[in-house]
Amino acid sequence: MNSNGDILNILFLGGAKRVSFGRKLIAAAESRGIKLRIFSYELDPRVPIALIGDVIIGKKWNDEHVLEDLHKVVAEFNIDVMLPFVDGAVGIAASYISKYGDVWSPVVCPEMAETLFDKVKSAKAFENACLPIPLTYNEEHPIFPLIAKPRKGSASKGIKILPDITDFKCIAGREDEYLIQEYISDHTEYTVDCYISSDGKILCVSPRIRLEVVGGEVSKTETVGDAEILAESTKTIERLGLKGAVTLQFIRDNKTNRLMLMEINPRLGGGVVCSIHAGADIPGLILDEATGRKLEICNCIKQGTLICRYFDEAVF
Repeated sequence: MNSNGDILNILFLGGAKRVSFGRKLIAAAESRGIKLRIFSYELDPRVPIALIGDVIIGKKWNDEHVLEDLHKVVAEFNIDVMLPFVDGAVGIAASYISKYGDVWSPVVCPEMAETLFDKVKSAKAFENACLPIPLTYNEEHPIFPLIAKPRKGSASKGIKILPDITDFKCIAGREDEYLIQEYISDHTEYTVDCYISSDGKILCVSPRIRLEVVGGEVSKTETVGDAEILAESTKTIERLGLKGAVTLQFIRDNKTNRLMLMEINPRLGGGVVCSIHAGADIPGLILDEATGRKLEICNCIKQGTLICRYFDEAVF
């Protein structure tokens, strides 16, 4: 795909706080001699991304006219690339590409997005693909403790730990609203930043350990060279046929060393900048694929790269 004119215009969907990633994208563009302009589709003009891009006021993701509104934005601002950064925007981007096809976006198809953002459906898909996951609740033979996650929740909101049958009563009659699995108290969580080309070539797999999480988003994370996670990530991508920018979440039981797939977010994760600092040129891959350049596999990702994220201010 080629840009309209001399500038490549990229539209972030819900990229209000993704200033660090935006700066990495700008740097990758400069290294390639690409003139880049960033826009972001938001509900409020006073958001941090305004420091490096232009904010376009849009509609909520559940608005029935959001696709039509985006189509007007794409035409008015000559948008070439669409990048979703929040869960609600992924399905919108996928549906937009399916309906209009006038921009490029590193996203899965609408059907896959729907499956992955429904924790019950995704767990079934993982099981059908013979991928290791925590044991799912069986009402005939319940094994406590359990964890109940809202089937369409995000950022760890609404999660309930159920130590015994007494606690289970708090969701009795509403079991279908949750994914209910065994609760592993002593565990380590990992995120894997991945990029797969439109033709299915795995170009980047970068695992990192989640050391600190605030509000459901990682605030301290470090890249790791874990052979088992790398192998399981590749298997997951291949068996599910994933495409684009994808974030895998794994959990390892510290008592048994059992590694399990928790969930998949088919978008760029907030902590992806850690992998980028370690050598995973995901911004470059996005630009290269969008502009038809040769795609190179990211082989030199440095383990032990740690980032600590902090608050900064955008003043309006």
